[in-house]
Amino acid sequence: MPARLLIPRNDYLASGLHIGMKQRTADMKEFIYKIRSDGLSVLNLRKVDERIRSAAKFIAHSHKVMVVGRKQVAHEPMRKFCEVTGCECVVGRFLPGTLTNPKFRKYFEADVIVISDPLTDYQALQEAVSARVPIIGICDTFNETRNIDLVVPANNKSRKSIATLFWLLAREVLKLRGTIKSDSEFKHTIEDFGGREEYERFDRYESQYEEGEEGGERDDRDRDRNLDRGRNGRGRGRTR
Repeated sequence: MPARLLIPRNDYLASGLHIGMKQRTADMKEFIYKIRSDGLSVLNLRKVDERIRSAAKFIAHSHKVMVVGRKQVAHEPMRKFCEVTGCECVVGRFLPGTLTNPKFRKYFEADVIVISDPLTDYQALQEAVSARVPIIGICDTFNETRNIDLVVPANNKSRKSIATLFWLLAREVLKLRGTIKSDSEFKHTIEDFGGREEYERFDRYESQYEEGEEGGERDDRDRDRNLDRGRNGRGRGRTR
């Protein structure tokens, strides 16, 4: 019998964690459940859940973990995750030599590295490969997974999706370490990982997408893009 999901299925759907892109690579085919009528990919929630569990085990049993993300939408969730779990956080530009040059002032000898997007975090990915550091990659349907040791399939373009993912990872890591014994002891909320203002604005823009047995799926990706544009006038969440 399949293990129970880490959070209720409807909470996963509301987060948009399962919503992929219209672009798809052969590497990510195994994680795609179906293609919606509007062309967007839908990730298999069971596989998403399983990989989050696997990533949490990997992180919990490692001493020096570095979490890397260049994309703006990942910064707040990453910082909160590292604050809660004690991991090393690198947001924005990844400086050359961070993993490969012991003489560099910001050198870090990592046991494992987590990257929020293999495409935008290419410098960190290449250095981890050179330093033989295991790589956990949060991969959307358009990502290639070469050199990624553990793929976590997820919508990595949405603030709400990434906040949910890092919130879940933090909770599971603390449970595996014995810091907390149950879900109820984890007092942080998903909003703590993603910015309360964004969540309040999501409520005003929310709409449902009805289709087949996945009825009620929500396309948070488009809403994230619109919210980011409204917030800074530059379309920061725009998909490349």
